[in-house]
Amino acid sequence: MGKPFVKGLSSYNRWSSIAMLEDDERALQRDWLSNLPDDMLLNIIDRLDVADAVRTSILSRRWKEIPTMLSKILIMVGSTDNVQERTCNAAWANATILGATRSLLESRSTSSYTIHRLCMQFFLADGAIKIGQTVDKTIATHKVGFTEFTILTVKEWKRCSPDYMLAYGRQLMIFIHSCPNVFACLGRLKLENLSLGESDFPEIFRLCKGLEFLRLDNCDMGYRSLIAVEHPRLRELEIVRSNFERVDLNWLPELTTLTFSSWISLHDPLSFGYIPLLHTVSLSNTALSSHKMLKLSEFLGKATISNLHLGFESEKIWVKPEDPRELWQVFSKLRLLNLAAISAECDLSWTLFVLQGAPSLEELCIRVCDCLGIWDEDLRKKLAYSEERKDVDATWEASDFKHHNLSVLRIFGFQSEVKFVDYINTVMETAVNLKDIYLHEKPVCEEKCAYSRQQGGRFPKSRKQKILVMNSLDMHRHPLLRLHFQV
Repeated sequence: MGKPFVKGLSSYNRWSSIAMLEDDERALQRDWLSNLPDDMLLNIIDRLDVADAVRTSILSRRWKEIPTMLSKILIMVGSTDNVQERTCNAAWANATILGATRSLLESRSTSSYTIHRLCMQFFLADGAIKIGQTVDKTIATHKVGFTEFTILTVKEWKRCSPDYMLAYGRQLMIFIHSCPNVFACLGRLKLENLSLGESDFPEIFRLCKGLEFLRLDNCDMGYRSLIAVEHPRLRELEIVRSNFERVDLNWLPELTTLTFSSWISLHDPLSFGYIPLLHTVSLSNTALSSHKMLKLSEFLGKATISNLHLGFESEKIWVKPEDPRELWQVFSKLRLLNLAAISAECDLSWTLFVLQGAPSLEELCIRVCDCLGIWDEDLRKKLAYSEERKDVDATWEASDFKHHNLSVLRIFGFQSEVKFVDYINTVMETAVNLKDIYLHEKPVCEEKCAYSRQQGGRFPKSRKQKILVMNSLDMHRHPLLRLHFQV
């Protein structure tokens, strides 16, 4: 038998193996990330915060060009200052924003890459015009897709007197005229605490030809002024803390979403003109004793809505129950209804008029909450809050009707009380195809909510408590209906 063959290493083999080991070590040290194609590298960098993306420029010669390749740029004053508290020095904050803006935008003079999204947030204060002009120059000489401006005032709304609002309004118009290219291609605009002249809002609508989203927070053209909104491309409109007597939505062919809250008008605060695509509406108000009860069939006009949110801020119910036949035109396509911040002292049976008037409704959400209410009696009188029950004018005797499309009922702030049980039983009998009922404990309140800390919770948490609720709802009569307890 011959000897077993064992392959040995020749001199060539030994040196070849050493060379391979050295090649492997050099490969481990190689910067594979920098060798990625531009599109893959940008995909990674675009997921970083702008500040982190800029810091990568120190890694290598190739990475130095990264800031000129970014497709999404967000420069926000909130990243360096607490915007809500307004404790920072606005001029210093704007100087920081200006430095970042120049660093990121002026370096792109020779870049062939498009900025697909540019979002800026800064103060309407010293330095704002230079920020606007830097962006304006970039837009005039480079490809910029979508631009968003959030313009903050130094004073927050609670401390913003009418004189300050007038001053901020004048500053805004000076700012707009200093950078016309920006506003010509602006896609989203958020303004706050401004009082503008009668011709200023029409001018803004005219200049912002590509505007798709507009938010006006505590803005007006004088106390109890009227404003007409017309724009060919506006898709989303938010008006909060409105000092307008009425907002006329005259011609908005692309508008799909409307948010309107905290109005002062004692009459109908909105009028609906040509808005054929409107499908989502959110209306919230802290109604005083003098506020008008709104009749939805008249108030919403010819709008056909699929998603409706009504918020009552733990105060007076400001919706007037009405004959379902009058609601059918407005609510014929309604699929989702959210009735929010209903005071715990209110009965819930009045909400059935909407169910009866919305034959296509698929989900009904009820939120019971007293967190937002004012409980000091002297303060309530001073602010002219209602002294009667908050649902005194919202009474409704439901007729014997059946609903065939409602499949989900959600109740936030559920308590093991007769009021809730009777309401759910009524809905169960009415909605013949109801599939799921979700009972949610009231969400945790903020520290300032003294009311919630004084009240004992009666949400069923133990197995025994849940069984008692199920028995009170006669769940055995509805074997296909599912009951969910959400803590």
